[in-house]
Amino acid sequence: MITFMVGVALLIVGYFTYGKFVERVFGVKDARPTPAYVNQDGVDYVPMNTRKNSLIQLLNIAGTGPVFGPILGALYGPVAFIWIVVGCIFAGAVHDYLTGMISIRNKGAHLPALASKFLGGAMKHVVNAFAILLLLLVGTVFVSTPASLIHLLIDGRVAIGFILAAIFIYYIFATLMPVDKIIGRFYPYFGAILLLSSAGVGAMLLFTGAPIPELTLSNLHPDNAPVLPLLFFTITCGALSGFHATQTPIISRTTKAEPQGRKIFYGMMIAEGIIAMIWAAAAMSLFNGPVGLNEILAAGGPGAVVTEVSTLLLGSVAGTLAVIGVIVLPITSGDTAFRSARMIIAEYFSIAQKKVSSRLWIALPLFAISVVFTQIDFNLLWRYFSWANQATAVIALFVGAMYLYIARKNYFIALIPGAFMLVMVITYILNAQIGFGLSWPVAWTGGIIGATVLVVMFFRQGNKQRERNLPLEVDVSDYEEKAS
Repeated sequence: MITFMVGVALLIVGYFTYGKFVERVFGVKDARPTPAYVNQDGVDYVPMNTRKNSLIQLLNIAGTGPVFGPILGALYGPVAFIWIVVGCIFAGAVHDYLTGMISIRNKGAHLPALASKFLGGAMKHVVNAFAILLLLLVGTVFVSTPASLIHLLIDGRVAIGFILAAIFIYYIFATLMPVDKIIGRFYPYFGAILLLSSAGVGAMLLFTGAPIPELTLSNLHPDNAPVLPLLFFTITCGALSGFHATQTPIISRTTKAEPQGRKIFYGMMIAEGIIAMIWAAAAMSLFNGPVGLNEILAAGGPGAVVTEVSTLLLGSVAGTLAVIGVIVLPITSGDTAFRSARMIIAEYFSIAQKKVSSRLWIALPLFAISVVFTQIDFNLLWRYFSWANQATAVIALFVGAMYLYIARKNYFIALIPGAFMLVMVITYILNAQIGFGLSWPVAWTGGIIGATVLVVMFFRQGNKQRERNLPLEVDVSDYEEKAS
């Protein structure tokens, strides 16, 4: 239990210390107008207050990642706590903060546009296709997982196909409606439910004296479990997730002032890390170790663990509310995944989104493709999602590092975690059966060499951008009076 409590404490301290340091490195400008005012359109660019933006951001980035991922990561034992804490403070929260703030400085631009500007024009097309694929995978995963949880909650009394259809119908409305009509109005309440249910599970773990295992030298590397790099692809949300880079522009377009960014972007990633710690601890302590956890996972997947943990710790009524809180997570991330995909495509083709018809003809094909994706085996879908997720995180971290490199600021805060994860991303896909299936020695060699080459290319591109005197932000001086 000491490992767990120290980990949560470190996350909180990290927000007030390293988060403040990252904010100073970036250099916020209180008086600079934000896209919420400069580009206000009543659909995607709408000023909203910090409380709303923070809770919506938490729901947007969370999904089932900080619940399902840590439950699966619990199979590795307490070493999972290290990745959640270190990854969240030094990688995930930095990733979220920089992508959010750089987007604010560039009219609320999405990752493909930012990659094109800072990493080179060719990257726009690559990252655009990659981001759309990731968002379709996310949207599909976040249709399937809440549907399965609802199916379990009501003991299979309603056909899962009907539940899937209902979720898709909701997603269509949420994707097309102005951001303040559904997302801005209801999601803060859903965010509160999520926080309360997670806090309830965490409090009962402490109150009941659950045997949360401690980190020791003997369990630092569990038997028959190759921690590196597999742990980084098991626990993504809650530590580091490229999906977040696709979500932050939704809120970068509704943020009123730059100083709010640390609470909205860095702070909500820390909150997600705490949620991940709670669910990892619950999965480690309530099922008699990895063997018992494996049995329940084999029987009903992570959804069965969520149901069992919630009812065991909170009772039938409060436990059901906690499960509902977890169901809300993927639903409120799935709809924003499709919304982000719509916005990215509209941005790529320069299609104004004021008219509903313009939003509709972009969104409907996305939903049609996602329906097809639901027919793919979920475990295979999740593996591809996990790799694509971390590959996108690497791209976003390199965008942040390039921005700071051109500005002659401390770019190491993004480059070090970006380069580390680049090695992991290349190594994983070279070894994995969904990739090239090479042996671990060959995969590690390829990962290190590949990452080294790409880091060298990063510096070459950065020097070119410095020579070009690339503007880091969009000039909004003409809009200062409007913003005020």
